[in-house]
Amino acid sequence: MEVVLLEKIRNLGSIGDRVKVKPGFGRNYLVPQGKAVYATAANIAEFEKRRAELEKKEADVFAAAQKRAETLKDVTLIVTAHAGEDGKLFGSVGPREIAKAFDTIGHHVDKSEIDLLAGPIRDLGEHEFTLHLHGEIELKLNLTVVAEEPTK
Repeated sequence: MEVVLLEKIRNLGSIGDRVKVKPGFGRNYLVPQGKAVYATAANIAEFEKRRAELEKKEADVFAAAQKRAETLKDVTLIVTAHAGEDGKLFGSVGPREIAKAFDTIGHHVDKSEIDLLAGPIRDLGEHEFTLHLHGEIELKLNLTVVAEEPTK
């Protein structure tokens, strides 16, 4: 199936690219989410009419992502988790916990923007993760996992 992208999509293409995708991905995700249209002659003509508008919108999204990256680049997160004597966590720290940690310091980050390089964190200490703010903007940030104090 061939579609025309209406926005930049990581690992797929940018605005106006005609790409071949699997039918399910196009039909169930790209088209319903408004990220692409089927590559028919009518849709291509309609896209060309709207191209400037879509490129301006994408430039605004990119500028907002750059601004977010500037505010988040020096952030170091601290997450408390229940751990054993040997430094192993009971459970793990994943994107949901990291997103909550961002919310507690006043920055909203969606859990889908967080990429844990080596999977869920299962140990105490310093860990690095990647924040995908835009198709072209990625930040590598540090996270410190500390043991929570036992309740008495």
